[in-house]
Amino acid sequence: MENFRPEAVPNPAVRRLSLYLRQLEAFKRQDQRTISSKQLGESLALTDAQVRKDLAYFGQFGHPGIGYRVDDLIARVKHILGTDKIWNVLLVGAGNLGLALMAYKGFENQGFRIVAVFDSDPGKVNTGRGVFVIQPLSELQPTIQKLGIRLGIIAVPADSAQAVADQLVATGIQGIFNFAPVSLSVPSHVGVSAVDLAVQLEQLSFLVNIHTTAQQQVPARDAST
Repeated sequence: MENFRPEAVPNPAVRRLSLYLRQLEAFKRQDQRTISSKQLGESLALTDAQVRKDLAYFGQFGHPGIGYRVDDLIARVKHILGTDKIWNVLLVGAGNLGLALMAYKGFENQGFRIVAVFDSDPGKVNTGRGVFVIQPLSELQPTIQKLGIRLGIIAVPADSAQAVADQLVATGIQGIFNFAPVSLSVPSHVGVSAVDLAVQLEQLSFLVNIHTTAQQQVPARDAST
């Protein structure tokens, strides 16, 4: 592992690592073998100083006169993020969102593989959904132990999410990706990443509304001038 102290790395810098990785992979698809901090920053509307500062948290990168070798930087960023290996992931919730997540093929390309799906609905348990057979929550512990699962996705209604999170923590899950529109309370050693789709849409509508309002407030030019 890179020689850095995780507690010293700001969360925004960690989030930007994922952006750098996506952009580097795009450069690789374009057969670009080297990249400068300026090129990488401009592609993401960041300064070259920000790119260098973010990467400096994790060690020494780049080569004088060359910049960054794209393949090398991709490998090192994946190693830092822990996605240079495949993580087994479980999913709780086989509703519409859960079905979409099951069908999504992009997870494995980024180092994540959904290997088990659970639901509390007796009408769904033991039924097939694609390559998965929906399991009851009572099978969480043995499945986690058998498959070495450390990450879980919650895609259940808000009023069920905390109870599901408690079960996941009790059975050894160390990281939770939460799609339920509610904040979860978990021990400090358990990581939580949340995606509230309604909040994201609210933020987007705010930006559009501000832009529209600003346009409406621009005074019309006098046609006679």
